[in-house]
Amino acid sequence: MSDAFFAGSYGGNAQKLHDDSRLECKICWYIYDPAEGDTYWQIPPGTPFSQLPPHWSCPNCDGNKRDFMVVRDTS
Repeated sequence: MSDAFFAGSYGGNAQKLHDDSRLECKICWYIYDPAEGDTYWQIPPGTPFSQLPPHWSCPNCDGNKRDFMVVRDTS
C-alpha cells in the first residue's frame, strides 16, 4: 500500500501544520478551525489540529483524521 496522499493532505504529518491551520474533511467538507474547537468531541477553542487526540474523527461523517486536507487561505 502506498503512503502517497493528495497534495495538501495532512496524512498524519504535523510538520505540515501551524497552530492556526484549518483543515477540511475530504468526505463531507467539514472544516476544523482551531479558533472554534469542536463541541461534538468537547475540544476547547484554541486547540491546534495537531493536538487533537488520536481517536478524533470528523464530527459530521466520522472521516479519518489523517484524511483531512490543509485549507489554503487565498487572501
